[in-house]
Amino acid sequence: MTTITTGTYEIDASHTEIGFSVRHAGISKVRGKFASFSGTITVAESFTDSSVQVTIDSASVDTGDEKRDGHLRSPDFWDAENKPEWTFVSTGISGDPEEFTVSGDLTINGVTRPVELAAEFNGSVVDPFGFQRIGFSAQTTISRKDFDLTWNAPIEAGGVLVGDKVTITLDVEATPATTDADAAAEAEANA
Repeated sequence: MTTITTGTYEIDASHTEIGFSVRHAGISKVRGKFASFSGTITVAESFTDSSVQVTIDSASVDTGDEKRDGHLRSPDFWDAENKPEWTFVSTGISGDPEEFTVSGDLTINGVTRPVELAAEFNGSVVDPFGFQRIGFSAQTTISRKDFDLTWNAPIEAGGVLVGDKVTITLDVEATPATTDADAAAEAEANA
């Protein structure tokens, strides 16, 4: 088992993907991701005391179709202009550091609901530049209706255009957070 060094880590957005998939017309899945987000992971001495906080800019959605992205940003879906942030704040962690469950409050479209993410620790390494990196994967499935995301359109063969169940996936890489004291010490050392 790989150990995780305790401390606070910042999510490295350039090496992290937060994505989702939802059934379309009952026959395929549409996938999307977000380009703008931030967050921290605090690893405690007792792993189950660890915590996670993530903020997502909902307007940064990218499904590969600008017209669809515009519709998702509109009041029909998550009204990104008036409710620009989605947040996740953990309320508990259970299991061991390899495979575990993260419970927390997810806020989408101004509505907060409890969710559980099945998570996995992918390892810890020191990169060629001397920075420690940790990696995690996590997944949960939510109901759009639970977050007041009810827009839909009937299809001729029966059913609706957009499925209710949305799978959210996270592939996260994080590095130790730099404190103001660390930054000051580094600046002094480089002066």
